[in-house]
Amino acid sequence: RVFLLHSPLVASITIIRRGKARRAKLYYLRDRVGKSARLKQRFDRPI
Repeated sequence: RVFLLHSPLVASITIIRRGKARRAKLYYLRDRVGKSARLKQRFDRPI
């Protein structure tokens, strides 16, 4: 999926939640559907 970030149709971008992944390319999620396609949630500690 491609998100056009600089399109005039996009008003704002908000990060709802972050996922914890050990690799940059998440190709293994393509075949998964539903709850199995979820990543573990990442909680960033405030500095």
